[in-house]
Amino acid sequence: MAKVCVSAYVYGLVQGVGFRYSTQHQAKGLGLTGYARNLDDGSVEVVACGPQADVDQLIEWLKQGGPKSARVDRVLTEPKAAGEYSDFSIRH
Repeated sequence: MAKVCVSAYVYGLVQGVGFRYSTQHQAKGLGLTGYARNLDDGSVEVVACGPQADVDQLIEWLKQGGPKSARVDRVLTEPKAAGEYSDFSIRH
């Protein structure tokens, strides 16, 4: 099974609402590796690596709004070169 990595940039009310922690929980449940981190412009960057179907499932969850406390306005995705991530972490 081919491993893919995708960078997703999530815009809206996504900082200070537990977004990174909820994303980490979803990603770990899917067996993905990568990270979530806040960016200076108020968005969250999510890097997800794993089987295509599982990465797609996480991206769909992000597009549907993530955790209930968040408001997602848009999600932009782009392919990313495969990285060596041992788990799914939260970066600061």
